[in-house]
Amino acid sequence: MTVESFSEKRQDSESLKLDKSRVEDTEEDRKLLWKIDLHLIPILTLLYLLSFLDRSNIGNAKIVGLATDLNISPPEYNTALALYFVAYVIFEVPSNIILKRFDPQIWLPTLTLLWGIASIAQGLIKDKAGLFGIRFLLGVTEAGLFPGVIYVFSVYYRRHERSWRVAIFFGGAALAGAFGGILAYAIGNMEGIGGRRGWEWIFILEGALTVAVSLAAYFLVPTWSYKAKFLTEAERERLLARLKADSDAGEHEEFEWFYVFQAFKDHLVWAYALLFHGFAFVLYSLSLFLPTIIAGLGFQSWQAQLLTIPPNALASLSIWGTVWLSSRLNRRAPLIIGAAVVAIMGYIILITTKTAGAQYVGVHFAAAGVYTGNALLLSWPGENVSGQTKRAVAVAMQITIGDIGAIAGVLIYRPNFSGHRFRKPHIIAIGYLVFAVVVATYLWWWMSRENERRNQIVSQKQEEEEPTMEVEEKKGYSLGDRDIHYRYVF
Repeated sequence: MTVESFSEKRQDSESLKLDKSRVEDTEEDRKLLWKIDLHLIPILTLLYLLSFLDRSNIGNAKIVGLATDLNISPPEYNTALALYFVAYVIFEVPSNIILKRFDPQIWLPTLTLLWGIASIAQGLIKDKAGLFGIRFLLGVTEAGLFPGVIYVFSVYYRRHERSWRVAIFFGGAALAGAFGGILAYAIGNMEGIGGRRGWEWIFILEGALTVAVSLAAYFLVPTWSYKAKFLTEAERERLLARLKADSDAGEHEEFEWFYVFQAFKDHLVWAYALLFHGFAFVLYSLSLFLPTIIAGLGFQSWQAQLLTIPPNALASLSIWGTVWLSSRLNRRAPLIIGAAVVAIMGYIILITTKTAGAQYVGVHFAAAGVYTGNALLLSWPGENVSGQTKRAVAVAMQITIGDIGAIAGVLIYRPNFSGHRFRKPHIIAIGYLVFAVVVATYLWWWMSRENERRNQIVSQKQEEEEPTMEVEEKKGYSLGDRDIHYRYVF
């Protein structure tokens, strides 16, 4: 590194400190954040609630006749579930690259419209081939929403402000489970209306709701922060100043393939992905098979629909309470590990107890731990990966690799392997959660050690960056999270 570049870097660091001093939270900032919250969180949370509802309502449809009417064997049903996640895995990274190159105001509502149509089509199928094809198409169209929204949050909120918003957003998944149980129970009573079965109406009506919301979303989903139309010019300038002082989010970074490859070469990005891989197994196997698991405790199908509501409601409360605590402590890893331990306790209760009441308690522990851990870990890359394109790819990679765990989950929870009470799959779920604990511990250890190393270097006023950083700097690329002044949230 030349003397001139070193001097410029020190000046940039000093100006960063000055910027931070000018943008400490004020009443003006709080009003600005509230305005952003009102324009982002309700509509984006609603879209994700509908997304989770439309992917998981097949579990409700199954116990009211879908498998019987389509002559689908248990392994074929699991294959249909897996095809959704195969498509999800394939199309997530490309979808976020498209989002980065275009505009969320168009891309996210369009995805919603397309999966709403696919969801309606699920209620019109007549055989297993139709179900396989539609589930794959549903995965293609839903793949871009979650990583896209996480990325949009990262260009509106400072790093420490994101986790709480992501938690509210992800709480839509748990609410979808509760909401879906109520809807499935109500819609199931439409059996025979219009010559259609109740399970067909579940797909048709819930898909129609998604289509209607998607049309409104074109007018409600925001564009990029630097050109947000719902903000005044002064508010945009204030927002961008706050973001620039905190991270790269206030900058308008042009798309560069260099940053895409940088994400693929970062071991932390892979660790975030493997962490979600461990949790995704339990998230999707639990959400998709919860009605079946509860029905297996001896309840009738209509009772099982309604009994999915309490554990999902508890999960929502657990998410919001734990993430509030996480934001106050500014810690992620220990609470993710704690959530995994709670979920493990739930699965142990399911495996070891014999009565329906005790096992239903286990369901509550499992749901609270699984959903809470996912809410915490899914906001982590958005807080720790910089710059913008690298972060967009990192978030998409996390979901992509994570959802390979979902594929494993839906294939393992099959009757000829799991038996009446899903004992073997529950044991494997514990193994996946233990794996997630190991990965979270590694991230905690590595980031705390790296922060300390960088603190020591800065305090000694020395620069000891890797040669690749010097090459990047000479080419004009941002160092992002490789900057010696960058600190990880762990």
